Amino acid sequence: MEELKKKLQEEITALETELRIELPREILKARAHGDLSENAEYHAAKERQGYVNARLGQLNARLRELSMVDMSTIPHDRVGLGSSVVVLDLDKDEKIRYKLVTSEDVDAKNGMISTTSPIGRGLLGKQVGDTVKIQIPGGTREMEIVELTTIHQQQAGAK
Repeated sequence: MEELKKKLQEEITALETELRIELPREILKARAHGDLSENAEYHAAKERQGYVNARLGQLNARLRELSMVDMSTIPHDRVGLGSSVVVLDLDKDEKIRYKLVTSEDVDAKNGMISTTSPIGRGLLGKQVGDTVKIQIPGGTREMEIVELTTIHQQQAGAK
């Protein structure tokens, strides 16, 4: 969680520098070329300025949301944000490892799924031994939770 907050803050800092220093220079330089109606550099800089403003708004909102996550509300014995879960796909008879992450950290190929994805939602709040039926775009999958490491256990192991 702290790593994600740091990554967001770094992007915010870079965009603020671009918005306050680099883009005003580009706009000033483009204005010096004269007629603004046909000045591609001016229009590109103004368009980029709008994009950077919008992106800063998104990043600041997401940072505020993450700052409000109360770690004490994440269960210690059930699947929650940050949990690593090994499930046995009963239809395919294979074990699959998932890590439940925020939407910014999703990497489905490496088993990092969002808590808002169909599988993520289906696993939330479950314990080892629970069997869940999850509706996914390709149909329904039945999975048994065979192993669980919560975010709390991972943090305790890191200390």
